Amino acid sequence: MSDPTDLMLLDNIRTMTGMEVQTFISTKAQILKVIDSFYQLETSLIDQAVESKVSKSDDISDSDVLTSDGKLDLDSVIMSQSSSAQAIKLVNAILKQAIAERTSDIHLEKYDEKISLRFRIDGVLHERTSPPKELFDNLIARVKILSKLNIAERRLPQDGAFSIRYQNRTIEVRVAVCPTVFGEKLVMRLLDKGGVELNLDKMGLESRQKEDFLRAANSPHGLIYITGPTGSGKTTTLAALLTTIKTPEMNFLTLEDPVEVKIEGISQVQIKPEIGLTFAAGLRSFLRMDPDVILVGETRDNETAESCLKAALTGHLVLSTLHTNNALEAIPRLINMGIESYLLAPTLLLTVAQRLVRRLCPDCKQPYKPSQEELDMFAKESSLNPLPDLSKVIFYKPRGCPKCFNIGYRGRVAIYETYFITQEIKKLITENPDILKIKEIAKKQGSWDLRASGWRKVLAGVTSVEEMLSITMVEM
Repeated sequence: MSDPTDLMLLDNIRTMTGMEVQTFISTKAQILKVIDSFYQLETSLIDQAVESKVSKSDDISDSDVLTSDGKLDLDSVIMSQSSSAQAIKLVNAILKQAIAERTSDIHLEKYDEKISLRFRIDGVLHERTSPPKELFDNLIARVKILSKLNIAERRLPQDGAFSIRYQNRTIEVRVAVCPTVFGEKLVMRLLDKGGVELNLDKMGLESRQKEDFLRAANSPHGLIYITGPTGSGKTTTLAALLTTIKTPEMNFLTLEDPVEVKIEGISQVQIKPEIGLTFAAGLRSFLRMDPDVILVGETRDNETAESCLKAALTGHLVLSTLHTNNALEAIPRLINMGIESYLLAPTLLLTVAQRLVRRLCPDCKQPYKPSQEELDMFAKESSLNPLPDLSKVIFYKPRGCPKCFNIGYRGRVAIYETYFITQEIKKLITENPDILKIKEIAKKQGSWDLRASGWRKVLAGVTSVEEMLSITMVEM
């Protein structure tokens, strides 16, 4: 109970059950979460919404069919009396089930014969119950109304956003609508403000890698670059790093597109290229605001790269991201952007690459004896010295249970490769920035690549061999 002083409720339960009641205290949000998890196992909320019949009392009011400019859309009013009330129920059910399943993106699209609804859970899309075909346009219209988009415009892409409260959590929903040959495609990204724990200890870093991070982040000036594809968690890692080193004695400024994680005590700026506020322009302005640490969301062009370099050379710590396949490729990429190697070498502190792997469900992961092929790969690629006794090595694989919705995985964790730029590597960057030679020196100094980090997670029972192999590759 959330209110153990409710004696009338306790008396009613005693009367109905004929038993004595032992009371335990919990928050209302936790109780509702458990109730949702129990009842959702029997039938999904989407199935309930699709099967439910709409009564007259469910009809929506005029306020539910207002366009983005606040005017009443008459066509929507006529349509609402028949099916929009069910569309509202269905949108609510989709959002509620998506939050319960830890969904990051909701995909709704129309094909010739069917409607497709998919949830992206831990980076993988999963099919869900398809809404009725006749409700598709109403569903799109409902989300557009919530996002303050133009419901009459179906020929151009549109972007919007809205926020919802669920179990005392505020969840921001970013909406993108795009026309296709069969109708509009809708993608909703769910950003749970309370779902991200900005703690460097829980990011998945090995102890040596965390030392490299903190060693670079505690430097008074220099460049730190994190590389990886879109959606690999680079922004979250940088936010966790800023949270770790944040102090009132220092001035922190960030330029982001968009600002996804709001951090107290740090001035965050969202770029707006349409009015001239680009990464490069914002960075030039930042240098006049007495910064100590600057975060640049992404280095996209040579102007931004040069601005980051100038900021680092003038005594600031600059953190940014790049789109490269591995950490050391950041060096030739920056040189190709016009950065002179003799300027890059003294300023570059750390290059990092990261990927996200799905975490095995701790309640149902299944141990097994690895095959000889897996053991050979592990011995060759793990970079562990010394190697553990291979005859005693145990790996784990997914099985599936109600707690992970029978997927076998629950949540994700990052794997990293970190290269701290030592004096020996700085000299090589100045003379001959050859990636293979730099990697050879870094390996001698104790660094390892993404595949080796992945094998460490497999050995620890965090993820499976199949999952790790699917997102890493052997570096030549």
